[in-house]
Amino acid sequence: MKVTLLGAGAWGTAMASQAARQLRAEDVCLWSRSTEQLKAIAQGGENHTYLPGIALPKHLQLESDFAAAVKRLGREDLLVIATPMSGLSETIAKVLKITDHPLNIIWLCKGLEPATALLPHQVVEREDQLHSHGLKHSYGALSGPSFAHEVGAGMPCALTVASSSEELCKIVQAAFHHGNMRVYSSDDLIGVELGGAVKNVLAIAAGIGDGLSLGLNARAAVLTRGLAEMMRLVKAAGGKSETCMGLTGVGDLILTATGDLSRNRRVGLELAKGKSLNQILAGLGHVAEGVLCAAAVGDLAKRLQVEMPITAMMGEVLAGKLDAKDAVRKLMGRDPKIET
Repeated sequence: MKVTLLGAGAWGTAMASQAARQLRAEDVCLWSRSTEQLKAIAQGGENHTYLPGIALPKHLQLESDFAAAVKRLGREDLLVIATPMSGLSETIAKVLKITDHPLNIIWLCKGLEPATALLPHQVVEREDQLHSHGLKHSYGALSGPSFAHEVGAGMPCALTVASSSEELCKIVQAAFHHGNMRVYSSDDLIGVELGGAVKNVLAIAAGIGDGLSLGLNARAAVLTRGLAEMMRLVKAAGGKSETCMGLTGVGDLILTATGDLSRNRRVGLELAKGKSLNQILAGLGHVAEGVLCAAAVGDLAKRLQVEMPITAMMGEVLAGKLDAKDAVRKLMGRDPKIET
């Protein structure tokens, strides 16, 4: 079995390492468009830019030729798109244009397409209709509570692969379910993807609360009521609300909203200090998906007529229409409601 990962950021590199622990390292290929980055990885034995301090398998294949990275795969192999959400459309289109046989494809990105509020699988379906030439590819998402550095170091982790194809789920499990990583399967692609999108926005809210020293009671309230918002949206979008109670919902929400390695939480902490969003993003060095998809989540909620007050407030804060303290006051000033 061969695995190709498209995107040599922190997450793509960490998952390449995980696959190489089970498979032969030479059967795992990590692609980057930057030949300088790959040269540095080859010379240093680690991805110093995105995953410093994590030694990579010596025989891991590094490839800068996109077509070569994709065409090395057969019908039983696995292609992993490890780009941010912003790169999903372009990447899947390039893949579909050059392949001449069905592929097993999963993506690791979490979020919605900002301009359209489409979920990742809907973006893929759109490009599939344009470029697949009638080939029947298998698609899915791999998500869950996971910091790349811990995965790269081989620390315990549990993820969920979601797809309508049981065979694809088994292939993903064969590639990644070993050592300290467990991979569960689900057929609720909508629930898994929306959980991954909404939790990033809620993590910013939790970061703001912590940054303003509002206390642990406030954090618990944000996470609990935010989870209720997530469940309402998933159900309205056609997913299963109970999926939100699993790894890709409450599990990922807890990690992203409370973990010190969380970029989205860090955005909230810095917003609470009064820093501008541009200042914060310039200092991150990585993508914070919650910033990119907050407005899209709000647009989807409006389209589906789902009330999501915490998410809506985060959209206003990130758009510069409201400061963090005013957002808290508005949320606390809402009329009393029945909890469920």
